[in-house]
Amino acid sequence: MKKVLKKIKAGFSWLGNNIKKPFIKLANSKAVQGYLSSKFHRTWMMLWDKYSFWMHIPLSLIIIFLMEWMSRHSFTAACTFVSDHTGPYLFNSYCVFVALSIVFLSKRRGWWRVFISMIFIILGIINCVILLNRVSPFGYTDLYMISDLLTMQDSNYFSPQQAMLAIIALIVYIILMIIYAARGPKKQDGKPFWQRLILVVALFVSLYPSTILLRNSGIMTSYFGNLAQGYLDYGYLYGFSTSVLDRGMNRPFGYSEAKIDTILENDGAYIQTLQTADGTRPNIVVILLESFYDVSECKFLETSEDPIPFIHSLEQNYSTGHCIVPVVGAGTCNSEFEVLTGLSCNFFGPGEYPQKTILKEVDVESYADVLNEIGYTSHVVHNNGGNFYSRKNAFSQMGFDTFTSKELLDITEYTPLGNWPTDDILLQATLDAMDTTEGSDFIYTITVEGHGSYPEYEVEKDPEIKVKANGKTEGQNYAWEYYVNRIHNVDDFIKQYIQAFDERGEDTIVIMFGDHLPTMGLTNDEVKTGDLYKTKYFTWNNFGMEKNDMDLTSYQLVSEYLNRLGIHNGNINGYHQTAMAAGKKYGTGEYMNDLRMLQYDIMYGDRYTYKAGKEYKASDIIMGVNEVNVDRAYFFNGRLHIYGDEFTKWSKVFVNDEQVSTKYESGQVITINAKDVKNGDKIKVCQVGSSNTIFRESNEYVVYDPHYVEETEEEAIEDGEAEADSAD
Repeated sequence: MKKVLKKIKAGFSWLGNNIKKPFIKLANSKAVQGYLSSKFHRTWMMLWDKYSFWMHIPLSLIIIFLMEWMSRHSFTAACTFVSDHTGPYLFNSYCVFVALSIVFLSKRRGWWRVFISMIFIILGIINCVILLNRVSPFGYTDLYMISDLLTMQDSNYFSPQQAMLAIIALIVYIILMIIYAARGPKKQDGKPFWQRLILVVALFVSLYPSTILLRNSGIMTSYFGNLAQGYLDYGYLYGFSTSVLDRGMNRPFGYSEAKIDTILENDGAYIQTLQTADGTRPNIVVILLESFYDVSECKFLETSEDPIPFIHSLEQNYSTGHCIVPVVGAGTCNSEFEVLTGLSCNFFGPGEYPQKTILKEVDVESYADVLNEIGYTSHVVHNNGGNFYSRKNAFSQMGFDTFTSKELLDITEYTPLGNWPTDDILLQATLDAMDTTEGSDFIYTITVEGHGSYPEYEVEKDPEIKVKANGKTEGQNYAWEYYVNRIHNVDDFIKQYIQAFDERGEDTIVIMFGDHLPTMGLTNDEVKTGDLYKTKYFTWNNFGMEKNDMDLTSYQLVSEYLNRLGIHNGNINGYHQTAMAAGKKYGTGEYMNDLRMLQYDIMYGDRYTYKAGKEYKASDIIMGVNEVNVDRAYFFNGRLHIYGDEFTKWSKVFVNDEQVSTKYESGQVITINAKDVKNGDKIKVCQVGSSNTIFRESNEYVVYDPHYVEETEEEAIEDGEAEADSAD
């Protein structure tokens, strides 16, 4: 073992020395040494040495300008920010100035100055790249999404080449900083350390009162109704800092048991009602349409034909309206959170995803709970990963009974780029979930076919829908054409979906909504609604519900239709129905103050709401509804062929409880290397999600093949050598 460690250490040492050599050679080159000995360099270093405190002022201004330039993808837009939002620009610069003061605590001032400056520049680069793929800027909560992002390398968020480039750049930066630390100059400060420490502490302490002063004066704000616009108005650094420091919910003024009692008393008539209007309970299906946008509401777009004719026919015959969602271009799970719980993301920190934060710790009342209480069974069906957005945990905290994610689906059809499954797989999965129950079902279905990003090059030579994006570049036209043809396919999926429910013969209502507009760089002026936070929702039913169009927020959507069905139980459901019946308008202080109070009480407070014993607990959610089954297995051509049902690309074989390399052949066949198993071993097939999460297991099967002959040691060595030669 010591020899192995010694070899590894020697290998790293050799790698480090060989990587450093070109940088050291560059540092010792005539050009670099000539510059270091030049009068310009000596004068510049004298200024930094003598007036470093004051030199941090222009440096801070430059750093913020560069961050804004990268964030806005425009030099002109950065200049406009400086001129039109001078106060926020100066405050962002002051924050950098304060951070740079740390250099005065060290002898290696130059090293710390470069290190701190690069932290801000790297933040700007990250935001710049992220805004190329979505509308929402980079926030602290995105750090919770790193594990999810790494599972999506084939989804156009980033390519393997981009990931490798980022890693190489990071390695180069670390090496340069190591060399600078070893060879950089040291500064012996004449002032005592305690004086410098007091200065630094005083500067950092000053940030709090200055922030409060600017907020009170209206120059800055503590809440962004529009996250992307907030970052643009108040600066990226301030926006990001707010997302770090301002998370969760603050205790509302006046929060008390008496206040909660007053709210519940006002809604009592609704909360206590547990029966429907006529005693029947139809199936309720809610469908999240990923990045769905009715392009007829886009001012500059022309299409060769209507891309969503079926959805438009629903709009003509059933209740519809605009749905006001909390996000644009990204953040699906926040629209999802509001639709499923009736709670508002406006009360959380800027850019926060509650499914990745507070729902990790507490359960929350949802419409699944409300409907489970009156006999419904609740299901989720989704053709993406079960752990993405921490959904398995979140849906459990919301009280859902089952969750069928992509790991439980035999997905074979993908979009033309091959990065997202088509949505048709969701139809049978939904019907399967409904077939497992005798009573009424609440189904939440999440699509992905419309997901970005959208390529700015020709993908389909002869797309079914031709698109003309007036005033846009050729690349943008290709992107719109790709997107329009994706939602055309979604329209066909919805048609099949509705037809299946109609043929099923059970009373059913379907509510479909767009979670956010697509990542296309749209502006308020380019959409007919004048608001990027307005998507559309559509409905269908087969029991004669009256058509009544109205605009709703995503946190009101399900509650409104439960009200029409005569379903009034649940604290949040009852609150919305009471508030809307009283004519209170969403978004106003009168409406939102009590909602904030209830939301805080349930998620962060003492749960006075539940003191009557109606607390909704997390569920023991079951992944998938169909049993994974192993029927038989036999050896052939160096592999064990395993036959059964419900196999997917995410099926993994475990031999004696140890996972082995598995090859997906079809929904009924998977294979493993014959060397990994022998007669008498116990095997099972598990559906495995990201982070090696086992979602579902098959029956245990004992391998027995009368024709099996165990390899000798020599044969195993020969097979290993043959595989190595083949790999070479």
